[in-house]
Amino acid sequence: MKVALIGCGAIGEVIAEAIANKKVKAKLEYLLDSNREKAEKLSKLFEEKPKIANSIEDILSSEVELVIEAASIKAARQFLPKILEAKKNAMVMSVGVFADEDFYERMLTLGEEKNVKIFLPSGAIGAIDALSSASMEELYEVTLTTIKNPKSFGLELKERKTLFRGNAIEAIEKFPQNINVAVTLALAGIGIKKTKVEIIADPKVRRNMHRIKVRGSFGEFNFEVKNEVSPKNPKTSYLAALSAIATLKRIVSPIKIG
Repeated sequence: MKVALIGCGAIGEVIAEAIANKKVKAKLEYLLDSNREKAEKLSKLFEEKPKIANSIEDILSSEVELVIEAASIKAARQFLPKILEAKKNAMVMSVGVFADEDFYERMLTLGEEKNVKIFLPSGAIGAIDALSSASMEELYEVTLTTIKNPKSFGLELKERKTLFRGNAIEAIEKFPQNINVAVTLALAGIGIKKTKVEIIADPKVRRNMHRIKVRGSFGEFNFEVKNEVSPKNPKTSYLAALSAIATLKRIVSPIKIG
């Protein structure tokens, strides 16, 4: 499969390395980043170097089948409509863009009209498959508690502090770089307005922690993951980057699990 990558930062680099090391059967045709030097650096990972796009139009006019967004919510909002209009599939890492329900509905409709798909990796959490199954019947409660070291939020604290309590929409507005997982959870489950989120900064915590509690007519489950931070970006859980590779591998594989 021919793919393009928008965003050559921490997660983009992990994705590019996976393709270069042939962990995924895909060919990286284009790289695009607002900082051209970052794109040029990633291109050096490949024997057959991908092209550096001057603009999104280079990608849209190409034979690329899948465009991977790993840049920012702003980039996802700007480029996703154009990608779908060009009848290309998309994988979106900045899932927080869908906290805007109107945008989500427009992209859903556009995807259906153009017969293309939007893939959303599970990110830094697990249990998405179980939640999706449970959502086929009534859900009573979906709660996400995220606990990180204050440095992940750009803070210096000596004691544990609750930074936020509210729903997923409010969470992504206040913590756009840290809480994409809340929107992923909301889309898979009870919805953005009903998904409860608590964000805690704890100086004693080294790993990024996510606790998920779900209750519904199916029963209930609790899930906890303690992620190592990404070696390339302390604001990102390593599992988030790995989920991008896993999603890409699932897209190109003839066998789909889950």
